[in-house]
Amino acid sequence: MALSICRSTTDGRSRELVRHGTPPFPLACYRHDGETVNAVPWHWHDELETVLVLEGRIRVSVEGESRELGPGEGCFIAAGALHHVWREEEGPVELHSMVFHPRLVGGSVESVFWQDYLLPLLSANRRVWLAEAVPWEREALEAMEAAWRACGGKPPGFEFLAREGLSRLVFLLSAHRPAEKKPPSEKALRDGERIKTMLRFIQEHYSEELTAARIAGSAAVSESECLRCFRGMVGTTPMQYVKQFRVQRAAELLETTEERVSDVGEACGFQEMSYFARTFRALKGKSPREYRLERRAASG
Repeated sequence: MALSICRSTTDGRSRELVRHGTPPFPLACYRHDGETVNAVPWHWHDELETVLVLEGRIRVSVEGESRELGPGEGCFIAAGALHHVWREEEGPVELHSMVFHPRLVGGSVESVFWQDYLLPLLSANRRVWLAEAVPWEREALEAMEAAWRACGGKPPGFEFLAREGLSRLVFLLSAHRPAEKKPPSEKALRDGERIKTMLRFIQEHYSEELTAARIAGSAAVSESECLRCFRGMVGTTPMQYVKQFRVQRAAELLETTEERVSDVGEACGFQEMSYFARTFRALKGKSPREYRLERRAASG
């Protein structure tokens, strides 16, 4: 299995559609740079995920809780958790991530590995923050990187080496998991469903004229409730999210199609070319044309 740059697509509920790995070996390893780290929208998936920062600074948000991570720091994200990763500052960025199905290390749901080690992680906290300063967390980060590098080098039996690293990670997380917390409140669960509904609406209608009222209406809430949900769960306003989503979709079209820049902007909901160019530059640091030329040159 080769390492790759992650390109994420989601369905109508912000559930990721990318197949990570293969059915016989459900693990995928990704390398992200400064551009691709911003290319993955808010999403969730049935697999577990790890993130390890090697260079630069990023911000990770999971179920409304956000944290800045730098070199030597990382996190573990549980299945089903709504999350997003983005670049915190200008400059070089490199991070390694892995997405893997629980059965890779847990086997069948009747096994001791699943029942005693995986199940508590699947039903408890939605994320675990990890840093090198804490001995067991450093060991967990090393296990993550060992699994990632096994997949990159592909030595004979690399699948065993990768599973060994992930098994060690799961053991450490299970052994050091915090005391059980109260289950999420009805309000938190309701907010989670509302934000997924509104994200779905935006991702289905981003090419149209969108207002906060339309977005709020998709989840049958008021504009003020819509704003509260977005600020609490996503960390931004609904219209700012729309702008970010449109620019990211435009970036993907610029890189993968031959469509004219003006047509790309219109397809992504920008009716005025000047506004499209200005917004794109504000978020990407370069004009749409410059972005297309740079990305194509980088891909050879």
